Amino acid sequence: MFQDRATLPRPTPFKAIFLAVLFCLIAYFLVVIVGLVVYPPFPALVESLRSREILFAVELSLVTSVVSTALCVVAAVPVAYSLARFSFPGRGLVNTLFNIPLALPPLVAGVALLIFYGPSTFGKMLSAFGLDIVYTPIGIVVAQFFVNLPYMVRVTRSAFETINPRFEHVARTLGCTEWGAFRQVTLPLARNGLIAGLVITWSKAIGEFGAVMMLGGATRMKTETLPIALFLNMSTGDLDLAIAASVILIVISVISFAVFERCSGDRGVF
Repeated sequence: MFQDRATLPRPTPFKAIFLAVLFCLIAYFLVVIVGLVVYPPFPALVESLRSREILFAVELSLVTSVVSTALCVVAAVPVAYSLARFSFPGRGLVNTLFNIPLALPPLVAGVALLIFYGPSTFGKMLSAFGLDIVYTPIGIVVAQFFVNLPYMVRVTRSAFETINPRFEHVARTLGCTEWGAFRQVTLPLARNGLIAGLVITWSKAIGEFGAVMMLGGATRMKTETLPIALFLNMSTGDLDLAIAASVILIVISVISFAVFERCSGDRGVF
C-alpha cells in the first residue's frame, strides 16, 4: 500500500534547502556531461570513434593501463599489508612519505620523473644499457605506476584493515604458515577491496594526463593515449576527435566508479 501523500511528513526548511543544493548540483553535472556527449552529430561521433587515431589511442591506453595496474597490484599488496598489520619504527612517517604522490600535481610528478629518467645519472645509465624511458610507451607505464600506486595502496590497506586479525591467528594455530594464512584467509576476505582498488587504479591510469605527457611525451600515433589524443586534437581544433576521446573516457569512468562503489561498499578509503 502506498502511503497517502497528505500523511507524508513535510520536509523542514533546513532539509529542503540542503536537498535543493544536492539535486541542483546533480542536475548541473549531468547537463554538462550529457551536453558534451550530444554536442556533435551522431554520425560524426561514430566516425570519429572509428578513426585510426582514436583506435590507436584506445589500444595504447588499454595496454599501458593494464601493465601499470598489474604492477601496482603486485607492489601494493605487500606494502598495504605491512602498513595495516606490522608495527615498526617510523611507520607513520613511512605512510606519509608513501602518500606524497597523492598530494603532488601530476605535472610536478611528471617533471620529477622526467629529470630522474632523463638527464640524471640513473637516466644516463639506463640509456647506456639501451633502455630508453623518456618519450616512449615504457615512460607512459612508469608515469601511470608512479602516480597511481598510492591509490591502490590506500584501497588495499583499507581492505586489509577491515579483516579481523583473529582469522589469521586461528589459521596459524591450525597449522598454516604466515604465507598460507595470508593466501588462504586474508586474500579471499579482501577480494572485494582488491577488485575495487584494481578497477579504480586502472581507470585512473587510463585517464592520467599530466605525468604521462611529461615523461611519455605527446607524440601522435606513438605515445598518444586517450587523454593525449584529447589534448592534441583540442590544440589543433579537431573537436570531433577530441569529443570522441572524451566520450570513451566518460564511459570508462562511469563504469569503473560503479564497480568501485559496489565492491568497496561503505568502506572508508579516501
